Amino acid sequence: MDSDVIRKSFSRLLGLLLFLIGGWLTIGGAWLASLGGSLYYLPAGLVTLSVALLVWRRRLLALWLYLGLALATLAWALAESGLDFWLLLPRLGMPLGLTILLLLVLWPGGRFLPGAGRSRAPWAGLAVVGAFAGVMAIAFVGEGESPGSPAPTRPLTLDAVADAEDATQWRAYGRTRAGTRYVPADQITPDNVDQLQVAWSYRTGDLPEAYPGARNAYSFQATPLKADDSLYLCSPRNIVIALDAETGQERWRHDPGINTSGIYMLACRGVSYHERANAEAACAKRILVATLDARLIALDAATGNRCPDFGEGGEISLLDGLGEVKPGYYLVSSPPAIVGEVAIVGGFVLDNMSVDEPPGVVRGYDVSSGRQLWAWDAGRPDAAGPWQPGEPYTRGSPNAWSVFSADEALGLVYIPTGNATPDYYGGQRTAAQDRYSSSVVALEASTGSVRWSFQTVHHDLWDYDVASQPVLIDLPVDGELVPALIQPTKHGEIFLLDRRSGEPVAAVEEQPVPRGSIPGERYSPTQPASVGMPSLTPPEMVEKDMWGATALDQLWCRIAFKQLRYEGKFTPPGLERTLSWPGNNGVMNWGSVSVDESRKLMAVSSSYMPLLVKLLPRDAAPPGEQISFDQRNVPISPQMGTPYAVSTERPFLSPLGVPCNAPPWGRLSLIDLNSRELLWQRPLGTTRDVAPLGIAMPGAFTQGGSIITRGGLVFIAGAQDDYLRAFDIETGVELWKGRLPAGGQATPMSFVSADNGKQYVVIAAGGHQYMQTTIGDYVIAFSLPD
Repeated sequence: MDSDVIRKSFSRLLGLLLFLIGGWLTIGGAWLASLGGSLYYLPAGLVTLSVALLVWRRRLLALWLYLGLALATLAWALAESGLDFWLLLPRLGMPLGLTILLLLVLWPGGRFLPGAGRSRAPWAGLAVVGAFAGVMAIAFVGEGESPGSPAPTRPLTLDAVADAEDATQWRAYGRTRAGTRYVPADQITPDNVDQLQVAWSYRTGDLPEAYPGARNAYSFQATPLKADDSLYLCSPRNIVIALDAETGQERWRHDPGINTSGIYMLACRGVSYHERANAEAACAKRILVATLDARLIALDAATGNRCPDFGEGGEISLLDGLGEVKPGYYLVSSPPAIVGEVAIVGGFVLDNMSVDEPPGVVRGYDVSSGRQLWAWDAGRPDAAGPWQPGEPYTRGSPNAWSVFSADEALGLVYIPTGNATPDYYGGQRTAAQDRYSSSVVALEASTGSVRWSFQTVHHDLWDYDVASQPVLIDLPVDGELVPALIQPTKHGEIFLLDRRSGEPVAAVEEQPVPRGSIPGERYSPTQPASVGMPSLTPPEMVEKDMWGATALDQLWCRIAFKQLRYEGKFTPPGLERTLSWPGNNGVMNWGSVSVDESRKLMAVSSSYMPLLVKLLPRDAAPPGEQISFDQRNVPISPQMGTPYAVSTERPFLSPLGVPCNAPPWGRLSLIDLNSRELLWQRPLGTTRDVAPLGIAMPGAFTQGGSIITRGGLVFIAGAQDDYLRAFDIETGVELWKGRLPAGGQATPMSFVSADNGKQYVVIAAGGHQYMQTTIGDYVIAFSLPD
């Protein structure tokens, strides 16, 4: 075929491509401008249409015109994004690619178009390509965030040195009942962590494909316990497994055969351990597991056999006294808190189905017999007095589904609470139901009586329930060592309280927030802000924060954003689509935080996933009490008993399936608890295992927690790529990452073997279906080589 015919065909194809691009930029740009948005896209579209016509006619003027647009785009992109590579990429990628195509079509084989003479346009084009490439290269090289201020070097305290004797054990979910996830071991250090290798690997056999026909989502979130020389963990279906801590060999397993009917997510975060004073008694050392079908089971830690003295046949039903419980409406996914001889259990109540859902009651049981000792009903008016056996619990009351912590010296257990059901309309809630929702509540472990409570969100309409385990640490304040409690929240605030009284240690102030206009609803005029601590709440979102794979879907995201109702993180839900930012996935969720008990440094993993919410009047909502889906496959929850159903869309995606909010979507931060300063912050994880072509963008959505070691390391997985990472606590520099066979949506743990003296770091690697990470059934242990 004649070369001129080929060039003409290419120019026609390129002209058609430019016409389509220019058409969308023009239409979308006019639409965006009418919404008060950026004025860049409309003129860019008109210029692109003109270039398309000139290319169709094979006029060299097309190149000159597009080069002018490209330079204007470069200036606009830098003004909006600065030298941030991943923010520049969707703004500059398409203009760069089109400039190169224009050069290839209009200057083939190094020859100008017929009659073009000695035009300088091609050389100008090469200069523009060079300018784009140079800017992108500079932005890419500078992509690594500054680690910020180095963490202060402080000597180990006497308490921390003494605690090093306990480095062989991890007997509670957060290593101790305080939940600090601090490992008093320093065999693994910043100098040798890069030598870590797999010590052993174990597979539970609990996989979705092992149960044909099962429709439940799956997530392996367990953190193993270490007691004596065994590890104890639970699989997503509550199969309890004991492993040899040094070899990973299975010692026993117990399958409770749970009923998974109606359960939307299979997950078990861990088991609990109790040791009787009488070592000769039956089941002197026992493992307790609370199940997804609402049972509490006690097992002999040595054999895995059921403890015959606990309830009936080694179990009790957690459904007793709850009234009607539909399948999947009530489950327990977190381990009981054991304080002395009391096992304290909360439960998860399915969100947004009805006002008449099971009670969110917290109960205390005798750890030996299973006899119920007390109940705390968050929906019960204080004037009614303490709950008496046989009295009904309040249906639809705030629940407590996450991990508890405890201070045995004070005799208190600390309960993070959720909302009264449903989440997004609260006109029917009583004052009692509102009082303890989205709070941390201190209960007397022996009686269940309320000692104090602190509310993190008033009349919560955003599903900002308190998902993170409270963390207990003693801090020097004005010359006094104060027993403090750290409460991270979904909306990004970190509250620092005196755990004796609930009074703020770091300043908290009430700040005004927007009010809605839904009939029958009431709105709190203010919300608490922890102004005395660094906040991880993201800045208020603006149009230029919109992202996308290209300029085309970024324009779509901008239009969609301008059509949303949004007045900050406490924008109340309404009849129009509302942006909830940071959204109910939470800046901080059940992974909570980890604290270096010696140096008073806190590591925080945070995630940023917006939610789109819309209330649907009852006559416009799908009938029935079940979750349905609209034409875009967005879930609609019924909220029966209220005037409105609710549509909840997460995450906020472009038509190409990439987030509309700009990266990074996950971060790791270090906060000095003495000075209450943010020391460093960096993106956490990458998109390698979820993005097309394995593109590893820094800062992925996260789910999971961290640990801190005495050796000066922060270990964390949690991100959407399949890695466990180690960071230098002093600088925030990533020192090591170990490839996992599946997603690490769990919190790791670490211990020193009393037999061989080696320090191990262990994590469950089984993924999370909602996070779209690799599914598996692995438990992986890392250690230094012999």
